[in-house]
Amino acid sequence: MTADTEPVLTKSLFANTTHVALRPRYEGSNICTWIGFKHVNYLVEEAVLEHFRSAGLGARSLFEEYGLGLDIVDLDTRILHALHMDDLAEAEVVSVTKPGDAVLGFRVTLSLERAGQPTKAVVAKVKVSLRPTDYLPATGSPPAELAGFVVPKLGAHLPAKRPTATVEPADNTALQQGRGTTGGDPVLERLTAGENAFGWKWRIPYPYCHFTERLQMSGYLRQMEEVVDLFLADRGISIRELLADRRWIPVVPHSNIQILDEALMEEDLYTTYTVEGVFKDFTYTSRMDCYVVRDGRLVQTATGRITHGYALIESRSDWRLVNFDERVVRALGG
Repeated sequence: MTADTEPVLTKSLFANTTHVALRPRYEGSNICTWIGFKHVNYLVEEAVLEHFRSAGLGARSLFEEYGLGLDIVDLDTRILHALHMDDLAEAEVVSVTKPGDAVLGFRVTLSLERAGQPTKAVVAKVKVSLRPTDYLPATGSPPAELAGFVVPKLGAHLPAKRPTATVEPADNTALQQGRGTTGGDPVLERLTAGENAFGWKWRIPYPYCHFTERLQMSGYLRQMEEVVDLFLADRGISIRELLADRRWIPVVPHSNIQILDEALMEEDLYTTYTVEGVFKDFTYTSRMDCYVVRDGRLVQTATGRITHGYALIESRSDWRLVNFDERVVRALGG
């Protein structure tokens, strides 16, 4: 790219509206033909990546030409209508970045055709940082208009955090197997003490990472999905049990995740899942917090919230929301 083209590229990144047609991945249809919240968020992520591509600043070129990793650091998504297998979603991406912002901001809308009419199905707010690679030297300087969004590490655009007290993690000489540890770990016990919370320790594998070293936003989405599954099983209302007993499935109208710092490949990630409130026996909101231990101190790398309800499967294509019963309310209350 030449200096003459760079202003044109960055101008289109901020000024242009991107439209792209996307279908959810087959993997995301786990119950009947409905698409889970994680894969809905994958569509949002793909729409933002396409916006960068259409401006000539795709994630590949940013990395290979400028040594910059494109990282989604904040993802807030509301699902207004369920997506199904084979749906064709029309995604619209608009930049909402303002002068002086430390992150690139975007608004994403996914629309579907329902009963012959366009229907807004998903709205999301996305924030992006550009992180230089530590592994290989860059071959050029990024466009000047992007310099303000380049951070030395993820979370650097946020206010400085207070130092945490020292901790002593359990011996990790033996490689964790399967789904990791959910009990008996001193760090988890400290993080969940006195809270209506569940804790999980897990070694970060490379498929959850990108740019050779760090956990990416889609990895945190997988983490959120997994900790919910482990929490429900721990409370005696596993997804399989409620499906078998009453054909109930959890549904997610809202989720958000914010990256606060970096979590690195093969570090132990300590994840807590705390029930914050149950609303009219119809939805409940929980908070996910993720930590690593470095130099004997806890470092919080992410936080997020997710809202759940339950739906009764009425047929292979239809469901309806239901109120929680006493069993579910008691389980959520700890």
